[in-house]
Amino acid sequence: MRFCMMESKGKRGVAASRDGGPWHVLFESEPGFPGTVDEIVRSGEGAFEEAMSAIEAGTAINPDDLKFLPPLTEAGKILCVGLNYKAHVQEGGMPMPTYPTVFARFNTGLIGHNQPLVRPTSSEQLDYESELAVIIGKKARHVSPERALECVVGYSIFNDGSIRDVQMRTPQWTIGKNFDGTGGFGPYLVTADELPPGCKGLRMVGRLNGEVVQETNLSDMIFDVATLISLLSEAMTLEPGDVIVTGTPSGVGISFKPPKLLKPGDMFEIEIERIGTLCNLVVDEK
Repeated sequence: MRFCMMESKGKRGVAASRDGGPWHVLFESEPGFPGTVDEIVRSGEGAFEEAMSAIEAGTAINPDDLKFLPPLTEAGKILCVGLNYKAHVQEGGMPMPTYPTVFARFNTGLIGHNQPLVRPTSSEQLDYESELAVIIGKKARHVSPERALECVVGYSIFNDGSIRDVQMRTPQWTIGKNFDGTGGFGPYLVTADELPPGCKGLRMVGRLNGEVVQETNLSDMIFDVATLISLLSEAMTLEPGDVIVTGTPSGVGISFKPPKLLKPGDMFEIEIERIGTLCNLVVDEK
């Protein structure tokens, strides 16, 4: 099943598709509206099937005709992992990690599919990062790697847009990773049952204006999805609706000579096999 958040004439709606079939949508003001995707995730086991049944009674749509919102906008935690692919560690000249590098993003910086990725007025060093996003569906605390994937309700795509000069002013990356309008997220939440465990074996590609600049197999993560969930749950309780953004492969813009940093008019696309394609056009902050 696939779910996404849409907007039309100022009204939010949730759209869904089952087994590659037609899309339907229900808006907040309509009978049977099952809640936002955030609310569905927090409703527990069986909520997605109930929501799908309700939405299938709604209006048939082509989702590309409506405005995409991020699939989730109320995550209690957005935990991002840096340096999680060997080639990316090497291109950055960093030591190979023995424990995940974790930083936080916040909901205020998120944008949906086909929405503008914003280069801020204070910097011209906006960079792209293609990443798999993991959506937690069950509370997890001290969970083993063997049981960790039972806590995942679905997956999506994330562009961890980074303001490089700000990011590198301090060993803590939080500011450079949280400028408004830099966190591309979507288009869909794809339920975990549609995908291989931990998305292992799937191909991820990042394209800048149609040119492939990032490409990897998701099996190449240093710390795979199950390991990340287990390690994070040693420190904190992961709750339904939390998001783990699992790291980017080599080929980020700053690594090229000269750098391929994003500028207004650029289009960046991230495609993950069997999940979809997240597209964002770059604009300057107004």
